[in-house]
This record gives sequence, C-alpha cells and structure tokens, in this order.
Amino acid sequence: MQKTIQQQLFELQDFKYRDFHAKLVPGMDVNAIIGVRTPELRKLAKQLAKDERVGDFLAVLPHQYLDEMNLHGFIISELKDYDECLKEIDRFLPYVNNWATCDLLSPKAFKQNKNRERLIEDIKRWMASDEPFIIRFGIEMLMSFYLDEDFKPEYLKWVSEIRHEHYYVKMMVAWYFATALAKQWEATIPYIERNTMEKWTHNKAIQKAVESYRITPEQKELLKSYRVK
Repeated sequence: MQKTIQQQLFELQDFKYRDFHAKLVPGMDVNAIIGVRTPELRKLAKQLAKDERVGDFLAVLPHQYLDEMNLHGFIISELKDYDECLKEIDRFLPYVNNWATCDLLSPKAFKQNKNRERLIEDIKRWMASDEPFIIRFGIEMLMSFYLDEDFKPEYLKWVSEIRHEHYYVKMMVAWYFATALAKQWEATIPYIERNTMEKWTHNKAIQKAVESYRITPEQKELLKSYRVK
C-alpha cells in the first residue's frame, strides 16, 4: 500500500507548489517534498481513512517524503475513536520534525466533549516532553480546545512555565498567550503584567496580540506598555 499511495501522490505533484512549500519549512530539502497541495492531501486522507488497509501505511514511519508525513497526519485526524487516535498520535509525533506537519494535526476524536477529561491529561504529558514538536503539539491542543468553555486559569500557568530554546516552541507559547488574551483577557493579562515568560516570548506574545483584530484598541495600548526592552 505504501508504494500505491506514493504513486498517487506523485500523480498529484505540483512543482511550483513544491518549491513554494520548501521555502516555508526551514531546513527541508526540496527533494524530500513531492509538492501535493493541502486540499488534495485532505481529500486523499478522507478516502484512505475508510480503507481497511490504511494500517499498512500508518505502520511505516518515518516516511520518505514530507507529503507522506502530512498525509499520515491528516489520516490520523480523521480517526474518531479516542484510543485508536491516541495510539497513532503517540507513534507519529516522535517523527515530526517541522511546524507544518505538527500544526496540521486536528484529530476529530479530540473534538468530542466526552473526551475532554482524558485529553487534558495527555496534553500535560505532551507538554512535559523534551521534544520540541511534541511540546508544540501539546500547547496547540490546549489552545484549540481549552480556551473557551473548558478553560481553567491553571492552564495559563502550565504554558507560562515552559522553558525551551527551540524557536517553534517559543513561538507556540507566544501564540497561545496572544490567543488567551483575546479569549480570556482577565485571567491572562496578569501573566503579561508580571512578565512571567522569558523576554523574547513575552514580547512576541504582545506583538501577536496587538496584531489581532480580537483585541480592543485600549487593550493594545496597555499591552504595548508592557513590552520589555
């Protein structure tokens, strides 16, 4: 099945998109990218998720091409059973080595309210990892599912205490806090006032929040005053 899927991907190859995408993923060899556009990958993933043989493809890690890794992530996102999805996520994450593959993961199983109590424990586990893209994934899941009705102020503390020098971890922490400021201002602003994060991440969170249309002009002016020089 691996060869069949690879052949399907090459039939969808777009060289201009391949060259464009290579510029978005620092350090990625253009020869490791087939060049399949995201809508085509999503469409193929939906088809493959229903194929009883798809397990053969999911069992092969790491894949040769970025497009195969991304397709793998989209297939996992189609899984609706929490235990099955979690098993595949935990097998997949150690092989993720770029932000694009990390950020496309949006499992349907995680969107079910009945799984929220289990998911928060797995998020804590991912954020405690030493691997940058596992940490990033954990923060993104916390941002995606726990900044609305399932929000708890303690989650802000979890993220504020993350210390990792990897650029894509620090950027995700900043993105999380910028989003939290938009959705949970009263609980979040003290973390900015107290300067609880390291300088770069603190200032990046403010920058991203100030760029957001969901932050009021008055809030933006206040945030600017908390920039660290």
